Amino acid sequence: MRFPLVNLVALALLFAAWLQGWLDGIFVPVTMELSLGIFVVFLFGLFTCGNRIWQTSVELNDIRSGDPKEGTRAAKYLATVYGGADSKTLGASALRLKMGTNVSVIRHLANGLIFLGLIGTVTGFIIALSGVDPESATEIESVANMVATLISGMSVALYTTLVGAVLYVWLIVNHRILTSGAVSLIGAIIELGEARERA
Repeated sequence: MRFPLVNLVALALLFAAWLQGWLDGIFVPVTMELSLGIFVVFLFGLFTCGNRIWQTSVELNDIRSGDPKEGTRAAKYLATVYGGADSKTLGASALRLKMGTNVSVIRHLANGLIFLGLIGTVTGFIIALSGVDPESATEIESVANMVATLISGMSVALYTTLVGAVLYVWLIVNHRILTSGAVSLIGAIIELGEARERA
């Protein structure tokens, strides 16, 4: 239930920011294109994270019922625990490694959002500095165009940084939910294996 609740609150905050007009600068052509790219990566990460949270939750419920389904991580682990202490240790290590890899993909996507925001920052600075001509800086007629280009470039830089940072925080909160679920799942699978071995 934490996943839908966190994302509902985040959507409500995003909608409130839009109503306040704080997001108007994002809808300028260059900023919008860069922000849209960042947002697509975020949506992919959020969908992937949500799917993995759902799978983890379903497997936890199966384990708590005492009968993990065929093909699940728990069933595969339980097949290895009957081979002795070495196979049990190797099975637990493999389980931790697979679950860690499963979770780390979301972390990498979240980090990618920061880097995409920084690419937008650099692009904005390039736009800002492309309009500056040192030779024309003393001419009053050309100063207005240089200032307009400078402001436009800084707007791109700041908004894309903001979009990348905010979406990073949003995705990393979901990543934490997935991480805690994965830790609970690993513990429950190993506990079930110990209980089955004792029985």
